[in-house]
Order: sequence, then C-alpha cells, then structure tokens
Amino acid sequence: MHCDVKTLCNGSCMNQYFTPSVFLYTVARMSVSRVITRTFCSSPAVQQLVKPPIQVFGLEGRYATALFSAASKQKVLDAVEKDLVNFQALLKTDAKLAGFIKDPSIKRKDKAEAFKTIGSKVSMNPATANLLTLLAENGRLAKVNQVINLYKLIMAANRGEVVCEVVTAKPLDADTKNQLESALKGFLKKGQTILLTTKVDPSIIGGMVVSIGDKYVDMSIASKVKKYTDIIQAAA
Repeated sequence: MHCDVKTLCNGSCMNQYFTPSVFLYTVARMSVSRVITRTFCSSPAVQQLVKPPIQVFGLEGRYATALFSAASKQKVLDAVEKDLVNFQALLKTDAKLAGFIKDPSIKRKDKAEAFKTIGSKVSMNPATANLLTLLAENGRLAKVNQVINLYKLIMAANRGEVVCEVVTAKPLDADTKNQLESALKGFLKKGQTILLTTKVDPSIIGGMVVSIGDKYVDMSIASKVKKYTDIIQAAA
C-alpha cells in the first residue's frame, strides 16, 4: 500500500507495526478534512483544524479548509494564496502543465513526485507544494482550480471582503451595476467590503443569479421556467 499520508507528514513510510489494515480502519474513522490536515502537519500537537471565517463545502472545500488551517498555523496564509494565484494563472497559459494534470495515462505517484520536485526547486511555500502533491496522490488534480477558488474565497472573508458574483443574461450598464452594488452592500456586516464581479450567461434568459459569500440565490427566468415545467410534468 502506498503510504501517502505518513510520507507527506514526515518523509518516512509507515513503520512495521502500522499495517495497511490498521491504516484503513483508522482513516475510516476520521473525517476527510482531518486526514487532509495531517498531510500539512509535522507534529500531532498541531493537527487541530483552525476554523475558517466562512464554511465551504464539498471535497474541494475540505482541501481548501485544511490548507487554510495549515497555512494559518505556519503564518503563511498570504504566501500560499500568492502561490495558488500564480499557479492558477500558469494553468491558463501553460498547455503542457494543463495537459500533464489532465493526462490519465500518467500514474498518480509520478505526478506527485513531479510536484515534490517542483516545490523543492522553485520559491513555492511547502504548504502549497504539499497540497499539489496530495491532490496528485489522491487523483484529485482535476479539482485543483476549484480548491484554489475556495481558498481565495476563504482568504477574502479573512480580510473582511465578501466575494459577490452576479450572472445576467446581458451585460449590466454602469448605472445598473452601481445600483446593484449598493443594494448588495446592505447584506454586509460592519467592517466588510464587497468584491463584485459580473458575468454574462445568455442561457439564464433573464433575471440574475447572485452568489454572495457562501450564499446563492437563483432569480433567473431559466430557473423559473424549469420550476413550472417540473410542476406541469409532475401533474401530467
């Protein structure tokens, strides 16, 4: 059995008494977040999760939360965010890197070793390198963009920023955007600032879809059409 968690923590494989069956039983009793957190830690004394300012969900959220916890303890939150932003930008411009991540013919262990090497040769924080290595070993590199986006969302909340995305069928004019931003500020707490981005998606037909922090509101015409279609089909 490949000793991924133990190896990433301290660089050595499981000892002879830590058998695969014992390992599987132990992991089965742990939450995914806590298992992920162990890979970023070098001491059992610091394996307690640091709670992020907002809760993010799904497997990607667990990776992002564990990374935030580890980076917080090591006081490298900003450095890790910078690494991730740079890596995300590189994925958009480097076709070979993107292909390497997506290529299913390359073994997980080979991808993991590649990221270990990259982490040791470039100015990448160890916590960032550990995340990429762990994603590779667990076959989760396809989710790296989602993990990065959620980490950025947590960091924005940590700075008192609330990330808001508004999707409309047509571009918003400046006046409408300003009115919308003013209305959304009413949902903020004292000391918070809003980071508003807008996107255009003709498939929603009309209305808008709003994501603010960890909240999501679908006010699109497309969703209403689907709702009424489902009701009609259920009654038929």
